[in-house]
Amino acid sequence: MIGTILAKKAVHSGFMNLNKGDIKAFIKAWAENAVFIYPSVVSAGGTIKGKEDIKRWFENWMKQFPKRNFVLNNVCVENVCAFGGTNVIAAEWGIKITNKDGKDFEISGVTTIALRKGKAVRVCDYISDTELLKKAWGEK
Repeated sequence: MIGTILAKKAVHSGFMNLNKGDIKAFIKAWAENAVFIYPSVVSAGGTIKGKEDIKRWFENWMKQFPKRNFVLNNVCVENVCAFGGTNVIAAEWGIKITNKDGKDFEISGVTTIALRKGKAVRVCDYISDTELLKKAWGEK
């Protein structure tokens, strides 16, 4: 139960750090050899490997979306009794974003997060409307 509370708190903190644009605090939660998977329907999508490349990806994402507000709807934890910071988490979210062209979008999705020793090792975003995602990135 305590592991669940800590995992949910960490996920909430991560999303709030993105809202604030605090990349330094956000990236602390990632393992050095982490993998981030973003929908490949946009040019920024694909599999990003390694903490430094993931940091650069999110810096670029923040430039693309200078205004952003994540709201977490649900956070589910696979193993409620897990100790030692190893678990799998699913976070259902909605986001209101304004892209660098000043256009507003509302997108929803789910992020799965595999934790090992309290650090994110594999994170995958699933976006509900990929056509809207393309428009938000300014792509057709």
